[in-house]
Amino acid sequence: MSRVSVTGSKRVIDDVIEAAYAHHSLHVTDYDDRYEGFEPGTSLDGAETVNERLVTVRSLESILDVDEDDAEVARSLDDDELVAELERVRERVNELNDERDELQAAIRDRQEEIDRMEPFADLGIDLEYLRGYDSVEVVVGEAKPDAVEAALADADSIDVFDVFVGGDVLAIVARPADPDAEGVVQDALVGVDITLLDVPDADASPEEYVAELEAEQADLRDELAGVERRLESVKEEAAGFLLRAEEQLTIEAEKKEAPLSFATTENAFVAEGWVPTETYPDFEAAIVDAVGDHVEVEELERASFTPDGDHHAEPVDDESGGAEGASAAAADREAETAVATDGGHAAHGSDDPPVVQDNGSAAGPFELLVQAFGRPKYSEFDPTLLVFLTFPAMFGFMIGDVGYGVLYAAIGFFMYSKFDGAFRELGSVAMWAGGFTILFGIYYGIDLFGYHAYQLLGIHWPVEGKGLSPADLDWGLSFLVVSVVFGIVHLNVGHVLSFVSTAQQHDLKHAVYEAGSWLLILNGAWVWIFSRVFPNSKPDFLFEAVSVLTFGAVSFGGFPVLVGWAGAAAAVLGLVLLGIGEPPELAEFLSPVVNVISYARLMAVLLAKGGMALAVNLLAFGAYIDDGGDGSFHFIFSADYLAKVQETADYELVFAGITTAFDPASIGLVGIVALVGGIVVALVGHVVVLLLGVTSAGIQAVRLEYVEFFGNFYEGGGRAYLPFGRDRKYTRDD
Repeated sequence: MSRVSVTGSKRVIDDVIEAAYAHHSLHVTDYDDRYEGFEPGTSLDGAETVNERLVTVRSLESILDVDEDDAEVARSLDDDELVAELERVRERVNELNDERDELQAAIRDRQEEIDRMEPFADLGIDLEYLRGYDSVEVVVGEAKPDAVEAALADADSIDVFDVFVGGDVLAIVARPADPDAEGVVQDALVGVDITLLDVPDADASPEEYVAELEAEQADLRDELAGVERRLESVKEEAAGFLLRAEEQLTIEAEKKEAPLSFATTENAFVAEGWVPTETYPDFEAAIVDAVGDHVEVEELERASFTPDGDHHAEPVDDESGGAEGASAAAADREAETAVATDGGHAAHGSDDPPVVQDNGSAAGPFELLVQAFGRPKYSEFDPTLLVFLTFPAMFGFMIGDVGYGVLYAAIGFFMYSKFDGAFRELGSVAMWAGGFTILFGIYYGIDLFGYHAYQLLGIHWPVEGKGLSPADLDWGLSFLVVSVVFGIVHLNVGHVLSFVSTAQQHDLKHAVYEAGSWLLILNGAWVWIFSRVFPNSKPDFLFEAVSVLTFGAVSFGGFPVLVGWAGAAAAVLGLVLLGIGEPPELAEFLSPVVNVISYARLMAVLLAKGGMALAVNLLAFGAYIDDGGDGSFHFIFSADYLAKVQETADYELVFAGITTAFDPASIGLVGIVALVGGIVVALVGHVVVLLLGVTSAGIQAVRLEYVEFFGNFYEGGGRAYLPFGRDRKYTRDD
């Protein structure tokens, strides 16, 4: 990327903006008011009018629910055409929208009145009998009749009363002891929990009144449907125009507001930003062709791409002194006020170049996970490809079930096909994760929602399970070793990237001290752990895992003692180098061991999710262990099979299960309830496991990427490359 400066007279600022916008390559850097003599620019004349029209267009699109596919490419409208057509559409849409709002409000009012009438319908008394009396008071409300009657009976101010009850509603008719008194019933009910209801102003029975309201509501809905049809007709007619107008006005607004990012004086302006280095000659030619010698375009520096913590910026020299010349003053030959800058130009905002991430169609969606941590800086290595290679594998390893994998992939496909943007990318990630979940599920014994399908198929499968049953305990311990070894490899990649980064940013000496030291500590320590040094102090599964995983084809008894001590010496050397280069980091000298052990969470989640699926099946279908066979779990499913398990001495019943109470030979109510209950438990349980798989496996895999892996070489914090300009979709730039 090249940082460029465009300096010129304000008299040509419109033409410069037009040329830059058309070229669509300049990522404008905002001026941050740091330099004396400069101030941020102001919008061009007419910006307020354009924005008002744009707000109107977007409001109309919202009212009509215009979709982006409702227009075809057409010529741009001139200003008079746009204003006239916009005013015509606005008046028509606003008229219909106001009418729609009035009808919807009237429908809501009728519905509220209907809802208000429901208690009176329960009461069953005509409304005309609930009001209009001189000698008695009538009160209607919702309360407990006993409490109301007791309160009225105790009230000295009431001569006689009667209470009519219908459902939860009651009507009180009472004659005050004092004919001139008012509100005596409400005064008597002060201590009673009652909700008073207003009697509607109607003479008909509640049922007739509700029917009348419903008829009015139906008529209003018919009118509303007619308005909706007219709005739909307007939408079909005006959608294309609105989309083209929005695009045209958006472009115009961006152009008129561009000077807000410039540094300006009374007569001159300076715009800075970044362009791809290969496009700079074309960019310069486009600006000069537009305004001639009223502007000077200068390449200030070129940023070299190196995977380090900060980019390398190389000043670009030219015949007039390059980045150190007085470019602004030379450029604006017609400006009354020269542009006085530090080093010849006014530096705007951050000097870091913007970033374009382009990882192809397969790895591209995983940029979403990287950007959640932080977009890579221009000078940093983009880890998206590495996340693509590791995240789905870690997720699949932890879940490892064909059934769950198919569901994850199906959910991902739905999101990928139905949504755009982040949800579409997340759907692609889910499909990859689901695919690896299926692969590992096949490897673990054709696991299908926690059930080893190879047992059902009656075939031999070399991998006996995940380590949940006594028969496959060795496999569980072997997967612990796999998790640790994966962690070692993963962290080595991170430290190697850190080594390369530091070597390019500084030199080989710094790389050895700052990254090479950690590589020595990491690998030296773990070579020592996997060696035969002090073998009796180390668990046997460290050395048996390779044989288990390769089905006995390859064995690993540990690194020889000499290699182990060499690893220890390498770790000590790494500590010495770290102490020389980065003494404060000696406090974290155990982190290479601790961080690798952190990868044991892969095996832990594997066992946890497998255990949850097993527990669901255990509750629903029951299971036993064959003490005389392979010692693995076997599910029961039926009442006949349960009876066989209970009669067989070598079968150890773990749990009878719910569905086993159902016997097809003697169908009863208890059996049917048990069958339905077992199926419900299985469905709900596996849905819970499916959802927890996303939160546990997904979060743990992301954590390993962000904390253990990224922490070694990646900082993030870059800016997206957003070139000034827009690709037209609905209008032609005639």
